[in-house]
Amino acid sequence: MREIKLSTEVGVAPADWKINQHSKIVTIGSCFADVLGSQLAAYKFPVLNNHFGTVFNPLAIAKILDATLESKQPNQTLFVENSDRIWLHHDFHSSLHGRDQAELLAQLTDKMATARAFVQKADLLVITFGTAFGYRHKQTNQIIGNCHKLPSDRFVKELLHPDQIMIAYEQLIQKLQSFQRNLRVILTVSPVRHTRDTLPLNQVSKSTLRLVCHRLSEKYKQVEYFPSYEIMVDELRDYRFYEDDLIHPNKLAEDFIFNVFSKAFIDSDALHFMKEWDGIRQMMLHRPLHGHTESHQKLLKSVLAKLKALSSQIDVTKEIREIEEKIHEFSDVR
Repeated sequence: MREIKLSTEVGVAPADWKINQHSKIVTIGSCFADVLGSQLAAYKFPVLNNHFGTVFNPLAIAKILDATLESKQPNQTLFVENSDRIWLHHDFHSSLHGRDQAELLAQLTDKMATARAFVQKADLLVITFGTAFGYRHKQTNQIIGNCHKLPSDRFVKELLHPDQIMIAYEQLIQKLQSFQRNLRVILTVSPVRHTRDTLPLNQVSKSTLRLVCHRLSEKYKQVEYFPSYEIMVDELRDYRFYEDDLIHPNKLAEDFIFNVFSKAFIDSDALHFMKEWDGIRQMMLHRPLHGHTESHQKLLKSVLAKLKALSSQIDVTKEIREIEEKIHEFSDVR
C-alpha cells in the first residue's frame, strides 16, 4: 500500500546550535515577529519582543537597529505632529507617541537604551521581513517605517532593490558581530501576504526578501534562514489555516510554524520543559465544574508543587502568586 501525504513538507534541518530556557532573544520586524516573540515568552524564554512596534520594510528595521547599537538620537526631521496634535516619528510605530516632541524623544531614547542593553547580552536576534516595498519621505529623501496616515503626496512608494537591502544588512551584521560576537541571527519572511500591493506584486516583494535572506545566510555563518513563508504557502496550502481575512495565518497555522521552529532551534531539555509547561498551563486554566471541591483543591496544590519545583530554573513568581490566591480563596469559601 502506497503512503499518502496530504501536504508537501518544507523540511527544516535542525540547526547545529540551539537555544535553551536561559537564552536571551530579541525579535523585531513585522507582526509575525510579535507572534513568535509572544510564543517564546509564553514558554518563559527571556524575550524582548518587537520592542519598537511593528516595522515592515527591511531598511526601516536596519535603521532602528543601527541607531540602537550606536546610541543615535532619532532623526529630528522625521518627528511629526498629526491632526490630533499627537507627536509621532516616521521611523517608529504609531504606538510610540507623545503629547509633544520632547516627550516622544525621551520615550524613544529610553526604549533604544533598553534595547541596546538587552542586545548586548542577547543570544539570538530574530528579524522578520514583511515587505520589500518602502515609502520614501520626500522632504528628507529617506526610506521610513511609517507614514502615520498622513497625505500620500508627502511620500513615494518604491520597491527596494535586493542590493540596496544587502548593503544595509552587511553593514548591520558586521556591526552586530562587533557589538555581541556570540549573537546568532535568524532571518524570516513573514507569512502574511500584503494584498494591498496586489498578489502579483506581493510575490515580487516576498521574492526580493527571500533572495536577500538567502544571500545573507550563505555569506555569514551566524545567520540562519527560517522558512515561515514557505511553510505557510506550501505546507499549509489551504484557507482553513487563515483568519477570516484570508491573509493572516490563524492560531493553528501559527502553532504549526512555531513547532517547526522549536524543533529546529530549541535544545532537547528546553523542549522537554515546554511539554511539561503545557501540562501545567492546562491545569492552571482548569475551571472546576462543581465549584470549590476537595478534588479541585487537590489539583491546585499539585500545580503549586510543580511550580515551586520549577522556581529554581525559571521565574514563576506570577504563577505561584496566582495559584496561592486561588487556594486562599478556596479556604475562605470553606
